Amino acid sequence: MSNPPDAHRRYCLSDFDFELPAGLIAQHPTPERSGSRLLDGSASAPTDRVFRELPALLKAGDLLVFNDTRVMNARLFGEKASGGKLELLIERVLGGNQVAAHLRVSKKPAIGDTVTLVSAPGHPERLSATLLGRWPDAHGALFRFVLANDAGDDPYTLMARHGHVPLPPYITHADSAEDAQRYQTVFAKNLGAVAAPTAALHFDEALLAQLDAVGVQRAHVTLHVGAGTFQPVKTEDLSEHQMHSEWYEVPTATQQAIADCRARGGRIIAVGTTTVRTLESWASSGQVSGDTSIFITPGFGFKLVDALITNFHLPKSSLMMLVSAFAGHEHIMALYAHAIREKYRFFSYGDAMLLTRA
Repeated sequence: MSNPPDAHRRYCLSDFDFELPAGLIAQHPTPERSGSRLLDGSASAPTDRVFRELPALLKAGDLLVFNDTRVMNARLFGEKASGGKLELLIERVLGGNQVAAHLRVSKKPAIGDTVTLVSAPGHPERLSATLLGRWPDAHGALFRFVLANDAGDDPYTLMARHGHVPLPPYITHADSAEDAQRYQTVFAKNLGAVAAPTAALHFDEALLAQLDAVGVQRAHVTLHVGAGTFQPVKTEDLSEHQMHSEWYEVPTATQQAIADCRARGGRIIAVGTTTVRTLESWASSGQVSGDTSIFITPGFGFKLVDALITNFHLPKSSLMMLVSAFAGHEHIMALYAHAIREKYRFFSYGDAMLLTRA
């Protein structure tokens, strides 16, 4: 286990702030997934590349670990009996057709009230949500609803038919057919996320085939990314921040792949911060599945991950703190300054960078 060189410095929120021109926030993906840019931060100086050059930067025996979560059509629109509009963003599917959701409305409905949800064009049916209370307890930030239609379909089926792609708040257009395809990885499998593991959006089938050809191994974990990933940290003292919780799983096959990688001297390369959070949660707790609220800040002792492929993150976000913990704060801020000068595209549909552990 190693610590970064700035492990003993005390950081505060303002250390992770930067000015980003609005024009650098990517609103649409690149025409080809692997055609995005890649900032190589593993070199002695920042090096500008194209993402499809990644195989040349890896070695036979390295292990790429992906997050195979699948984004739900988690955004639903509706109205109260009074006619007031509302929006649900479903964070988790619970038992008994119940969901835990973020609620956006001018005046919250009362417990027991039923609201009408908008059905999709071409699929007219009665669709409703009844408010049961807050979640996970009476003081929780989410709201617990039970969804219903005449056929008694489960929430996953209702979201697939009537829901919208939950695009991040900084993407300003309504979701489209392009988003339904491109805000999803090519290997998305386990349904349950409300945000994509965006570093993996750069991989297409051709690139995966090239990685296989050079002997790079692949494995998968699952972490269902929650909407909290977009929330900025608000406390200047980082120790006062309450981290959001997300469910993860490290399959037996992936555990074995990691052990094999270590045995042959290969590197464990996490594709995305969600994969880092999953692997390091498992390494710290020994639990192969469950909820994690791990908050990785400079000084964190990484146990598993050797290198990281990641997109560019929001100022003052927990993800800025994670990459700073991984590669060193000074190095990260220099890479971000370079990316802004060179007009890289930022956030979910933006470009990527390759980092090695400090």
